[in-house]
Parts: sequence; C-alpha cells; structure tokens
Amino acid sequence: MSPRVRAPELRGRAWLNTGGKVLTLADLKGRITILDFWTFCCINCLHVLDELRPLEDKYADVLVTIGVHSPKFEHEKDPEALAAAVERYGVSHPVLDDPTLRMWQEYAAKAWPTLVVIDPEGYVVASMAGEGHAEGLSRLFDELIAVHEAKGTLRRGEAPAVLGNEPATALRFPGKATVLDGGTFLVADSAQHSLVELAADGQTELRRIGAGIRGRVDGKPAGAQFSEPGGVCVLPPRVAELAGYDVVVADTVNHLLRGVNVATGEVSTVAGSGRQWRGTVDFDTHDALAVDLSSPWDVAYFDGKVVVAMAGIHQLWWFDPVTRTAGMYAGTTVEALRDGPLHEVWMAQPSGLSTSPDGTKLWIVDSESSALRWIEDGELHTAVGQGLFDFGHVDGPADEALMQHPLGVLALADGSVLVADTYNGAVRRYDPATGDVTTVAIGLSEPSDLVATAGGDVFVVESAAHRLVRVDPTAVVVQGERHRTERPVTDLAPGELILDVVFTPAPRQKLDDSFGPPTRLVVSASPPDLLVEGAGEGSDLRRRLVLSDAVPGGVLQVVAQAATCDADAEHAACHLTRQDWGVPVRVVAGGAARLPLVLRGLDNA
Repeated sequence: MSPRVRAPELRGRAWLNTGGKVLTLADLKGRITILDFWTFCCINCLHVLDELRPLEDKYADVLVTIGVHSPKFEHEKDPEALAAAVERYGVSHPVLDDPTLRMWQEYAAKAWPTLVVIDPEGYVVASMAGEGHAEGLSRLFDELIAVHEAKGTLRRGEAPAVLGNEPATALRFPGKATVLDGGTFLVADSAQHSLVELAADGQTELRRIGAGIRGRVDGKPAGAQFSEPGGVCVLPPRVAELAGYDVVVADTVNHLLRGVNVATGEVSTVAGSGRQWRGTVDFDTHDALAVDLSSPWDVAYFDGKVVVAMAGIHQLWWFDPVTRTAGMYAGTTVEALRDGPLHEVWMAQPSGLSTSPDGTKLWIVDSESSALRWIEDGELHTAVGQGLFDFGHVDGPADEALMQHPLGVLALADGSVLVADTYNGAVRRYDPATGDVTTVAIGLSEPSDLVATAGGDVFVVESAAHRLVRVDPTAVVVQGERHRTERPVTDLAPGELILDVVFTPAPRQKLDDSFGPPTRLVVSASPPDLLVEGAGEGSDLRRRLVLSDAVPGGVLQVVAQAATCDADAEHAACHLTRQDWGVPVRVVAGGAARLPLVLRGLDNA
C-alpha cells in the first residue's frame, strides 16, 4: 500500500474562467479534481485538452478540471497571451496561471502535459505524463465515484467555471492563408472552425465555407464543419482536375485533410480516418482515408505531392490526391533537432511549410526548437535553430541567430525566406546568400503565417489580432535578446545512471504484446557527448545510462510508449500511451544516480 499524499494548495498569479474567484482545495472538497499541467505551445497539451472534453461532459457533476498553465517560452508568461490561448483553444474549465512553475515543482511535474488526479478527500491518487489516458482516467473516475459514494465523501454539483464574452470579429485567431488564382485570399479561421475568402485587400469578406461550429461534416459551404482548421494549399491545375477539388486543408483537431472545390465551396474528406495516430513508424504507402493522422498543421505542394506538417508526432507526411494514398515522409517521431536523410531526422512540432518558387526546396519551421530548416535532394538541413530550450530574438549570422516558436514561413522569389516568428511578434528574414538573419517587422500579435500575392505584396496572418496585414519584406528593424527556458534543471551524478520510466496499466487493462513488445523507449541527448552509453531504442522501460564527466550538462531526450488492452474482454479495445520528455540536466558530483519518469502512475491503495 502506498502512503497517501496530500495535494499541495493551489497558488498562482491569477485565475481564468472563474469570474475572478480564487479557488482553493477546500472549494474542491468532495469532488474529483484533475490538474492538467500544460503550456499553450505544446501540441501534446492541445491533444489532452481534446481528450478531456468528453470526460468533462460525462462526469460533469463530480469532476472539476483545472488547467495549470506552466509556461516554456517567454511569451507564454504574458497573461494576455495566456488569456488569448484559453479562448483560441476553447478551454472552458478554470485555469491557474503558474508563470514561475511553482505548482509544476510542488506537484513534481517533469513533462508537458502532466495530469494529476486528486480524490474527494484531497489526496493525490494518480500522476501521469503524456497523452492517451482518457480511457484509463474514465475507469479511475468510476472507481473513485464508487468508493467515495460508499464513504459519503462525494459531493455532486456543477463545476466552478465562468466564461467571458469575447467581442465578435470577422476572423477569430486565423491560422494560415493562401492566395487563390483570382488574387483573393482563402484564410483558415481557426477559432471559428471555418474558411473565409477575403478580397484582394485582405479585409473584405466575400464568402465563408463552414458552419462555424466545431465538428466533422462534409458537403455544401453552409453545412460543412471543421475543427480548428490550419494550413491551406492550392493544388496544381492538372492535379486539381484529376482530384476533383482545388485546395487541401489541414483540419487539425479532426486529424483529417479536407478537399475544397473553390467554384462550389463543396468540402470533402480526402485523407485521414479521424482517429489520432498512435502506431509504429513505417514509410509504407497507405490508403489515404484509412490512415490515422495526428494534428496536421500545415500543407504545401512539393516533390509531386502534398507534404503535411504533422505537428502531433514531429514528422512530415505526404499525400497524393490523384492516387489517394498517403504515408510518412520525414522524421522518426523523436522530438529533437537532427539533420540528415529524411527517414532518420528528428523534428520538433513542424508547423509551417513553404515551397521555394523554383520547386527545389521545401522550407520548414520547427516551432518547439525555434528552428528554420529545409529539405533538398532527400535530406533535411537546419539554417537557424539551436535546440529545444534555446530561443530568443537575435539577428546576425544564422548559426548564432535565435527565434521564438515560429509558426509560419514563406520562400520568396529572390531566394530569401521570411519567417512568422510567432512568440517574438515579429517577421524575420533569412538570406541564404549572406547567411544572415534580420528582422523586418515587430510589434505583431502572434503572427502565424505569411503569403505573397502575384504582384509581390506580402501579407502576414496576425493571428491574435484577428486580421491580415501587409508587411515590407525589405525593411530592417532592431533585434531583441536571447532567452533560455527557465524550467527547473535536474542534477545528476556523472557515470552510471538508472533511467526508470514508471508505467502502470489503467484499471482493468493489461500490457498488450499481441504485436510484439508492448513498450518502447528511445533515449538520446543534446549534446550527444553527454551520453557515453545508453542511447538508442529498446523495449525495456528501465535502462542503464552512463553520463560523461566531461560535459557539464544538456538535455536528456526520452520517448516512451506503452500498448495496453482491456483485460478479460471478449472484444478487447487497444490503447497506446506515449510521452516525449526533454529533461534539462546538470552533471555534478553528488547528483542523483536514478532518474524516474512517470508515464502513468496510479495509487492502488
């Protein structure tokens, strides 16, 4: 039997979605509480928000969800940016602003996202990292309800949430845009779950495609439904003719690609099963409508196919509208920064794509590593970017320059590249000819994409200002400063280290070895010299590592997953739990010789 641990009191800078009320653990007594430690840059955190929605509905009278926002990037510490993110992603539960990571440390979180369950008596009964926990949480809630109803310690009632009324705007947190053949703009109006065609001035609304409510419905413009649509890509005329539609849309939260016939506005599903990908890495060809996708964020036509920025699993995929097939294009699902042949590279939440006008390069922004990268001749290269925890606003030589969570990119005809440097509120320019990075615009509100008209004008999608604005791509303005994430560092001793990923199957589940080893562990380090032994992939969640005594610190990158199935069920459902950790470490004498990470932990007392 495990000792019972009292939940630490909830403290932070401010509360959102409570009407100004400060919540305490005493207010939550008698209810099941789940703390969701998240940060709004993190795609895995956004997945968990969607996983929690049906649980919040199902257990509305006994469950209180509280988001604890513990930021990674400097921009995420801004209370106005957090308030915008809460609206943008439709967060309807109370959110505690934790800018100093005080709650993160008191609840011993080590990864985004981390979920902590508190029982009606105020004790922590579960802590789990990553996504894919919905089924396990549901079973845990059922057990807690039964136990605490029997004890008389369960209190039913409505959750303490008070939502604000936001002003109506024509666009609401637009994500991406493209220019149609007639010179108009097609904009993904992400928070209003629709597409909007704007006139050439970038302001006048011509028509709307989509009902404006979150859903998944094909058909005519007024009835079609999307869920936070992102990237939009115009197909070459001959490909569009054969496919039967002109534009491909990354329907991000639905995990789909949608096709749009520009003439009629008709919407169809062209790729994706609607299930989130939780499989194994392969580079085979699949039927496009049968394959599972994971948060497609942007799309671009390159190398004779549609390339998809699959932000949810740190990869690029491809989709062929003519053969109606799809598959993996680049990346191993490890979240980090490594160049090379496409099947071996590491990426970190690719979120923006742009094909060079001559068709030879595909430019990519990797948002979590704040990097600008490109593909050419079957290999991935990095132009700007130093790693998962190095970011800022620094101009100059590309190998020294820094950005902060960029989401958009645009390759120009002169060979230079513009970047929507989202969390710096800037547009940056990289010139491959000189190898320099400059800033061309500042003071923007979360720019998320860039588009160029046939006449050479450049418009930026200013997402948090809900508009498109013109920018001068030749301007030069002042640079900013360097930052590093202030996430707490773990002190480890040089030499032998035991990495222990703790996983306990959810109630009435068991490890599933039907298709091979049920667990997978991938370990790497940045810099690579930090790890003398132990890097690579294996099936054991416990591994002996050896840390170098010549490297003062760095980041241990750990990817763990576990496959489970329902126990003793005739038609057992299968589940996959997965998490990526980037653990900042300092190698010092007297540091720990064991590093425990919790993928799923349950108190079975």
